[in-house]
Amino acid sequence: MSLCILAAGKTVTLAVAAFTLSWTHSVERIRWQEDWKVSPAGLQLVQARVKGSGAGMEPPEGAVLRDGWWIYVPRIGPQPRLVLAASGATGKGWTLCTASGCRELGETAGEPTVLEPCAGSSQPR
Repeated sequence: MSLCILAAGKTVTLAVAAFTLSWTHSVERIRWQEDWKVSPAGLQLVQARVKGSGAGMEPPEGAVLRDGWWIYVPRIGPQPRLVLAASGATGKGWTLCTASGCRELGETAGEPTVLEPCAGSSQPR
């Protein structure tokens, strides 16, 4: 499987089976991280971590506090795609990391970035 990243009218294909997505909440300024798996069924959220809590951002039931991070396993099924807003309000965008390294997405306000599984094609969907 591969991950397709559609941004600014271009598609980049990464040959990866998993990735970590992280960002800073625009209001609470709290760091979030999510581990995702790429599969034919979609993008599966495996684990999430949040560095603290804030208004409307309470850790869910079953979350464990470890080294300052609330860690939990979200209960959602595979997602066909992720649409990442690019508000420009956080000072940074989204950070997508794989075993090969990290890249910044949506650092400035503009069109959203779309992440989705792709099988052998880099054509926008």
